[in-house]
Amino acid sequence: MSPHPRGRPWFRDVAAVRRPTTTPEPRMRQIIVTAFTSLDGVMEAPGGEEGYRNAGWTFKDVAFDPAAYEIKGREQEEAGGLLLGRTSYQAFAPVWPTMDDFARYNALPRWVVSTTLQEDDDRWPATILRSVDEVAALKEEDGAPLLVHGSATLGAALADAGLVDRYHLLVFPLLLGAGRRLFSEADKDATKLELVEQEAYGNGVQKQVWDVVR
Repeated sequence: MSPHPRGRPWFRDVAAVRRPTTTPEPRMRQIIVTAFTSLDGVMEAPGGEEGYRNAGWTFKDVAFDPAAYEIKGREQEEAGGLLLGRTSYQAFAPVWPTMDDFARYNALPRWVVSTTLQEDDDRWPATILRSVDEVAALKEEDGAPLLVHGSATLGAALADAGLVDRYHLLVFPLLLGAGRRLFSEADKDATKLELVEQEAYGNGVQKQVWDVVR
């Protein structure tokens, strides 16, 4: 490369050229459902919530492998907010604010979708949405992805409404039988998915990332 005639590298002058400024196109938020699920699609009580026969199945029945949870750290870095159903919100609100591992989640804005919740919890403030239509309006805004964490009923309702864009699944090598499931049994047209990331771990857990094909 020949030196600049004035003694400066040519790329400095190129960098100094003023380029026309452009306004980025607004980008609709993605909605990502992130879930622990058994091989037969059950996602109820993975962390030991009371009232379910197999509660705590993610740690009681499968050996812990920290590598399998890498995606959870990534979610905390990339998410722009949390979308929760009432039951999950009321379960998380007393606990998550005290957990250092969830510091990034705790810093995110939160929305709770519920027709019955009267007010949010001061320990973990959130905005209450009353309908899937309000979620659709939120999705239209520019911003980083919204994570649906837990919240089986909400996740299924959003999927049935065509609002889910991606699934982050950690599939555990278990058959749990009864329990709340990831997907509804609604009579609807097929939804095509594209597998964009997968990995199997030594404890039998599989990471599966699926994009919804529009």
